[in-house]
Amino acid sequence: MSEHRRESRLRTFLKGRIIFNKGASTMDCLVRDLSASGARLALTETSTLPESFDLYIPQKDRTYRATLCWRRADGIGITFVDEAAPAPVSVPAAAPPPADEAAAMLALVRRISELEAENAALRRLLASPPVSGAA
Repeated sequence: MSEHRRESRLRTFLKGRIIFNKGASTMDCLVRDLSASGARLALTETSTLPESFDLYIPQKDRTYRATLCWRRADGIGITFVDEAAPAPVSVPAAAPPPADEAAAMLALVRRISELEAENAALRRLLASPPVSGAA
């Protein structure tokens, strides 16, 4: 099978929740692969999903806006929507950066955001009191 993605996805086993219908509907899922630009989700029912929805991953304490790329009986492939992307601005005097450089910068910004969320979750975990009575 050939790889069609621009970046590789890391294999994961994270609990997720798909949220749609303005928060009125939810569906549990399992995040099996994850990258800065998308994911592969395992779920039991794919026919009721809309084309776009929110994906909440509690372990990362992060919600992603997502669009559906492909659908199979046992799961789906999604891409994350970059809602924070600035509107394009025309600069007549300067040439735009090469597409590869812009894509690399966007991937870097997304990765930094993921790492900051993971760092915050780890800090909360360290700040919580120990579960057992360790001496």
